[in-house]
Amino acid sequence: MDRIRIVGGQRLSGTIPISGAKNAALPLMIASLLTRETLTLHNVPRLADVNLLGRILGNHGVDVTIAGKRPGQRTTDGQTFRLTAAEIVDTTAPYEMVARMRASFWVLAPLVARCGRAKVSLPGGCAIGTRPVDLHITTLEKLGAEIELEGGYVIARAPRGLTGNRIELSKVSVGATHNALMAAVLAKGETLVENAAREPEVVDLGNCLIRMGARIEGLGTSTLWIQGRETLHGAEHTVLPDRIETGTYAMAAAMTGGEVMLDGARADLLQEALQILRLSGIEVEERATGIRVARNGGGLRPVSVETQPFPGFPTDLQAQLIALMCTASGTSTVRETIFENRFMHVQELARLGAKIELKGDTALVTGVSGLRGAQVMATDLRASVSLIIAGLAAQGETVIGRVYHLDRGFERIEDKLRQCGAHIERLSS
Repeated sequence: MDRIRIVGGQRLSGTIPISGAKNAALPLMIASLLTRETLTLHNVPRLADVNLLGRILGNHGVDVTIAGKRPGQRTTDGQTFRLTAAEIVDTTAPYEMVARMRASFWVLAPLVARCGRAKVSLPGGCAIGTRPVDLHITTLEKLGAEIELEGGYVIARAPRGLTGNRIELSKVSVGATHNALMAAVLAKGETLVENAAREPEVVDLGNCLIRMGARIEGLGTSTLWIQGRETLHGAEHTVLPDRIETGTYAMAAAMTGGEVMLDGARADLLQEALQILRLSGIEVEERATGIRVARNGGGLRPVSVETQPFPGFPTDLQAQLIALMCTASGTSTVRETIFENRFMHVQELARLGAKIELKGDTALVTGVSGLRGAQVMATDLRASVSLIIAGLAAQGETVIGRVYHLDRGFERIEDKLRQCGAHIERLSS
């Protein structure tokens, strides 16, 4: 397995281009199942998860092509995907594919909506009822689908099509909202989705579906109204910039005491996170072309944060914030309200000299004068990048193992950081 080696203590200075959002690109690619015509997506990031989903969609009969490089195009520019599902040849999503990426479970709704049937494996390690897969199932049942669970698969049937209905989600779920949208746009009649997720990635999917001919109102609010259509058509859509990547590089700049321009970032997508950075003593300037982040000589102040659905502080930035607060002058409180067991990075940060105490769903982070390099192990995507942030500031050498997690969600992270002065390299096995 590849590892990443960092020699810490270097200030970051320069420009980092922000890629298209993985969490938007994946449901947008899945939306191609809803039409026989071509869906063209611009600014698609170069990520392992994107490539894997392309193969999964190909198994269903989607023709996926990636446009070649154009004159003047930089390697930092996103890709253009053309996805054409002229004919769905297979409505089964097998375990060996779905187990590798949880988001691929979202093919369930468009397959049922368009074909009247689907057989999709439960995601690997999923215990139904404790993870929000049950919300996907009850959503489809509300729209008239018959659901069976058999041999680790969800088997959904709606031979006469789906019918609009009122859906009240029992908890805010981005995935369930994606599925509700993709099912309702081809259902007969009107659908009302209450307690819907408000995340920018949900809005991005909704806007793309509208370009494909869907009628949707209420995007960005907790109540969505959808008027079903018999068919949707092709469209062109540009994936929005990645707010999690934006917040991650902002915290990396803050951690090292540097100054970085996040090119293409949109401040409106992560106002709460930017406000937390300002409270911690970081200079954040919103510009027309991106966001400038700087910490020139000042110390870091501790903060108190709870993760919340959008527009609150994102759970996907929790690990990065804990890394940043490891050298603040005082004790920070970080409470995780979205996911259980999302503190796996804490024990690895402790190997670098961090002082973190866990109390249930809350991490108490007491700042230390400095971190020291060490060998650490990545446990998941966000934990991986929190170790990179800490390693950039730690004295000496940090070697991070199992970095394949990073390739799922961060495009060319070593190149982007190296261009701003970081001493970072990938060690291939």
